[in-house]
Amino acid sequence: MTIRFIHAADLHLGSPFKGFSGLSPAMLKAVRESTYTAFSRLVRHAVETRPDFLLIAGDVYDGEDRSLKAQEAFRQGMAELEEAGVPVFVSHGNHDHLAGSWVRFSLPGNVRVFGPDVGTHSLDVRGRKVKIHGFSYPERHVPDPVIGKYPEAAADGAVHIGMLHGSVRGDEAHDVYAPFTTGELLAKGYDYWALGHIHQRSLLSEQPPVVYPGNLQGLHRKETGPKGFYEVTLGDGRPELEFIRTSALIFGRVDVPCGGVRHADEWISRCMDALGGFRSENGPCIADVVLCRIGPETESMFAGAPDEEWLEFLREAAEAKFPDVGIHRLTFRRDTGAAPGTGLLRDILEELDGWEEDDWKTVLADLYGHRQAYRFTERLDAGLAGELKEETERLLAAGLGTGGTAE
Repeated sequence: MTIRFIHAADLHLGSPFKGFSGLSPAMLKAVRESTYTAFSRLVRHAVETRPDFLLIAGDVYDGEDRSLKAQEAFRQGMAELEEAGVPVFVSHGNHDHLAGSWVRFSLPGNVRVFGPDVGTHSLDVRGRKVKIHGFSYPERHVPDPVIGKYPEAAADGAVHIGMLHGSVRGDEAHDVYAPFTTGELLAKGYDYWALGHIHQRSLLSEQPPVVYPGNLQGLHRKETGPKGFYEVTLGDGRPELEFIRTSALIFGRVDVPCGGVRHADEWISRCMDALGGFRSENGPCIADVVLCRIGPETESMFAGAPDEEWLEFLREAAEAKFPDVGIHRLTFRRDTGAAPGTGLLRDILEELDGWEEDDWKTVLADLYGHRQAYRFTERLDAGLAGELKEETERLLAAGLGTGGTAE
């Protein structure tokens, strides 16, 4: 006998998507609605395919305040699943922890939400008992391991599934939340581990599966590629995992070689060809366009207008030809070989390349520790650290006359 279920995580309903003001009104709306669109695709797939149950492993909402719009969208989705006879099991993570302050919405009876302590929900699937173990974050920061509180699987013939929103111990690329090791998970004897928190798909173990599905929709330019959830089948044979895409749009980088370009019409044609290829492969997207192989003649052409004007020119052309493609940034990878100050620039950039997230936290400690300023700053994670690095490079390059980025 097999069971089939859906494993999703990190819906982040209500994400504000800051920093996209330069997009067209239509694309800006598509970006801001993208988490809801992705969630609707998840619900529609579940209604059409009728899995035995659905797991959502943390961060249903983007913030602890849980906006009214986000909660109503989630409630409506759960109601559709109730009508389709699909049970749903939810754990809340660091973004939507239980200590937040929000106006409560009721949820239909098919939804079971884990509390702050590790607990177990059971259901019967065609005569086979399934036990699902998990917890919701009682507060935003859960720096200590919780895995020790999960029960070991009993030899009771049931299918045991663990839900855990957290990070692998020692993973320096992400903030430490409810840390664990893969070995600790496997020692519990469960048939499947449904993880959340990391926005990149990852399979930590194949047998039994220990899985990060990633988020349903990329939230910023660093979260590239298709996003979605896994449809999982467990039976007597090898577990089967099928990735189902939900992302309403893709974040990505489009390189445009500019060698030999002397006129603006040639340049825009090359950009459209590159964007068209990316659009054909990925669908609706938000692209960072990187201009490379810029020779002296092309550089002379670009010098005839400010970088910001080239960006606006490109955005207007892209909007006319590809209405569902937005241009986030335009980066000029200029040849810095003979530019004044290049040695200094190279030394600084090499130093920045070696910085980890903790290095940025150390440099910005005074800002984030300020009793008033911290309220106006974004959470410093790997994505923001990457953006700070690129902005630093742009300012340095522009200051030394070697290139830059328009956004």
